[in-house]
Amino acid sequence: MRIYSLIAIYFIIWWLVIFMILPFGIRTQADEGDVTLGTAHSAPIRPMLVRKAIITSVVSAVLLFAFWYSYAVLGWTPERLSELF
Repeated sequence: MRIYSLIAIYFIIWWLVIFMILPFGIRTQADEGDVTLGTAHSAPIRPMLVRKAIITSVVSAVLLFAFWYSYAVLGWTPERLSELF
């Protein structure tokens, strides 16, 4: 598998994982009782985006490694998987 394919797959996995991780640990302004004038009540107090980006990068790297391992080492190609099902 070429490096460009792996980069593209990593990019797709990263965006899927970030959207799954974003809602975790969010406290809204309404939860805290401190709503800033001109903002939505559901706006987060501390979104912790850097921490979530780091977690997303690590999780995406593990998933990409699992994908690469199953494809390159175990030989799970789409053709072989379609024969199984």
